[in-house]
Amino acid sequence: MDGRTAGGQRVLAIVERGYRGALDKQFFDELYLATELHRQLGGLDVLLRGTAVTYALDAPPPPPLRIGDRVVDTVTDPRAGLRTLLDADVGVWVEEPALAALGSPRPPLAGVRLAREDEVAARWKDYRMVFFL
Repeated sequence: MDGRTAGGQRVLAIVERGYRGALDKQFFDELYLATELHRQLGGLDVLLRGTAVTYALDAPPPPPLRIGDRVVDTVTDPRAGLRTLLDADVGVWVEEPALAALGSPRPPLAGVRLAREDEVAARWKDYRMVFFL
């Protein structure tokens, strides 16, 4: 990870908090925003930390939500958003200590890279911009 593309430097977006979900969020989330930022800024890497590391787990989509007699099957699946980012050549990193603290037996999605603690922070200088989503 050197933070550079042929057209210049990439930017780094850090996501620290996994979003628990809401019906009003189903059409736009931070991973959708990351897709647009990648397109508009000419290259993006994403670092998942804290509870956001759950986005990187290879798991099935969330089940539909039942509210009384109504079934809502449009709940956002962060893994689908992450796959979209990976398909768009966004570099996706997940901090290994946060993943280990989760204690999940599930592996990360294919294409997600593991980062040692502070490994990505040591490379912030290589990015044109670093921000939190």
